[in-house]
Formats: sequence, C-alpha cells, structure tokens
Amino acid sequence: MNEALPDLIAQFRVRQGLFRKEQVEAELFELDSYGCVLKTDKMFNPGDSIVLDLIMNMPFDNIRAENLTGLVTERRKHCSNFFYSIDFADFKSEGNVVLEETLRRIREVLSKKQSLRSRRSSGSMPGFRQMA
Repeated sequence: MNEALPDLIAQFRVRQGLFRKEQVEAELFELDSYGCVLKTDKMFNPGDSIVLDLIMNMPFDNIRAENLTGLVTERRKHCSNFFYSIDFADFKSEGNVVLEETLRRIREVLSKKQSLRSRRSSGSMPGFRQMA
C-alpha cells in the first residue's frame, strides 16, 4: 500500500451506542470491479458486512456509488489504523446495472487521474527547459 487513491473516499455509518450512528470517511487504497481496500481506525472483523458510499471528488459534480454492500474479507493492522479488504456483493445477481455502471465510471476516472499524476511526478517534462 503506497498511497491513497486520488479524490476518492468511502463513507459508511457505524453504530455508536444504542441509538446513535457515526458517519465515517475512509481513504481507499485499491479499487477494482470485485472490491476495494480502505483504511480506517474503526474496528471490523472478517465476515462483517458493511454498506459503503464511494465518492469520487470532481470539479462540478461528484460521482457517487451509493449503498454498495461489501463483505470484510481481511484486516491488517497498521499503526493505529486498519486496512480492510472489502469484497463487493455480486451486482449481476441483483440486477443493479446503474450501480455497476457508476462503479465502472469511477474506475475509469480514477485510472485517468492516476496516469496524469504519474506523468506529473515522473520528473521534469522532456523539452520543457528548451521552451523556456
């Protein structure tokens, strides 16, 4: 796990006592069509279910994949936080084409942002000094 995915967060609610729930935001470190890896200080166990909203921060209108059901499959401790591997429920069996399409769009935008970021961070641009 090197760094968090750019402009992408997961939001979920955790129970705090009998009647109160807390809204939590967590950074994502991996995302594919099968699931994600997120980092939080909240405690989950393998086998727990979690309902997530994935939010891709965009200049005008954020892309939101809401009410994604996931299963916690792995937990790794890192300092005071945990990395959790989350497997998404099978959308095809539920027939949720809109959610599947939204996730595909988030992965597409993420791929473009990561490729732009890697081009920017790969040192000075060739030919840049020649133009100056």
